[in-house]
Amino acid sequence: MVSFDDLVLVEGVPIYQQILRHVKLGIAGGTIPHGETLPSRRVVSALLGVNPNTVQKAYRLLEEEGLIQSRSGAKSCVAADEAARARVRGDLLREEAQSVVAAMKRMGLSRQEALDLIARHWEEGSP
Repeated sequence: MVSFDDLVLVEGVPIYQQILRHVKLGIAGGTIPHGETLPSRRVVSALLGVNPNTVQKAYRLLEEEGLIQSRSGAKSCVAADEAARARVRGDLLREEAQSVVAAMKRMGLSRQEALDLIARHWEEGSP
């Protein structure tokens, strides 16, 4: 079952988006495999201390993206095959790269300085 125990909510970011990202990161990283069940919306809302409608919104958006399947009276399951996993991973990497590049540009780094910084951290094995 997908765990939400390690999800730490951050101020200023809508909670439903944090739930979405948590599931997507698990899918992209392979820690949430195809067919894995998700806890009920009520369980997640109690665990995170949020309104059940917030969890419902996140699950609905995951369903719309084709990443989970839900049936009335049954558990929701991850429906992310290798193609979906690759798509989610690409989307997340693109978002992260855009954010990092924008921050580096705001700080006045040149392209070469940014590439050197990334190469240095890559070699050091920084997570």
